[in-house]
Amino acid sequence: MTVYILSRLTIHDRAEYDKYENQFEEVFANFNGKLLSVDEKPLVLAGEWEATRSVLMEFPSKEDAFTWMQSDAYQRISKHRNAGSTLSSILVKSTETDEI
Repeated sequence: MTVYILSRLTIHDRAEYDKYENQFEEVFANFNGKLLSVDEKPLVLAGEWEATRSVLMEFPSKEDAFTWMQSDAYQRISKHRNAGSTLSSILVKSTETDEI
């Protein structure tokens, strides 16, 4: 079952965040994910959107998403994301099924 991860980030230390971003694609390429969108100027359609960046990723399954998130390689670079930004993320299922 396909799942999506939607992340909202507010970057407060661009130099530190860039250390994460510069390594992200190399790490991400080793997993089954697909990067669908990275946007620093999303069009707000309703409500408030205070984040300075949004990221949308797709994975074939919840297990694939967790394998990537919990991998040693990703954990090594995520410390730079955490130091350079604040983050909110959710995992949502596709409409293909009603289980997560």
